[in-house]
Amino acid sequence: MGSPLDALTMREVLDRCVAAVAEHTQLTIGVVNAAKVVNMRGDAALRQSVAESDLVLADGQAVVWAARALGHRIPERVAGIDLFTGLMAEGAPRGYRAYFLGATGDVLARVLDQVRLRYPGLEIAGARDGYFAAEESAEVAAEIAASQADLLFLGITSPKKEIFIRDWGARTKAGIIHGVGGSFDVLAGHTRRAPLGWQRLGLEWLYRLLQEPLRLGPRYIRTNGRFLFLVLRERAGVKSRIEETT
Repeated sequence: MGSPLDALTMREVLDRCVAAVAEHTQLTIGVVNAAKVVNMRGDAALRQSVAESDLVLADGQAVVWAARALGHRIPERVAGIDLFTGLMAEGAPRGYRAYFLGATGDVLARVLDQVRLRYPGLEIAGARDGYFAAEESAEVAAEIAASQADLLFLGITSPKKEIFIRDWGARTKAGIIHGVGGSFDVLAGHTRRAPLGWQRLGLEWLYRLLQEPLRLGPRYIRTNGRFLFLVLRERAGVKSRIEETT
């Protein structure tokens, strides 16, 4: 469907990240869900930034199901928020330095409070809210580089975070660069994440919709419907190609 996807488990991704920090190499992580797959088809900048990530992971359960329906072996969902917390858990006993970029000042302050509480061994290299102009990107990248961060988390919406990673990620000199989207809001307690049972059923999107129906309803109708259409069309194309060769 036009998106690269790495068939990795959460443990495999975390191991690669730990190795990258140990080897002083940079690893950029992109995640895709149903909405992003749809938006990538009409947004060349977003598509390029995702494609150029070192790892592209299935953030949404719908992407896992669709990939399997199309014959691709995806072992499990690697949710961006779970990778976010997993990296901090791995980094705390190793004394990693983490930089947090995104959200509002108030939300960011609560995020840092939670990080200090839950991951006391993790050093906070720096933090900055996500409301900066594109013209300030060079300054932001330089600030991150000066912090000597091992982990850079971007709590910024798409496609701004993907474009920042594409254009300025290397300049930050951070070891692991992970765009975590709305995960800052969840960690800060600003929004609630779906219970585990909902997550296992692939209904996390529905839980979010019930919390914010007016804001998310039109978007979910548009993107989820379009995603389902693309999957069915792709599957029909796969079947037709198989039939032609038999």
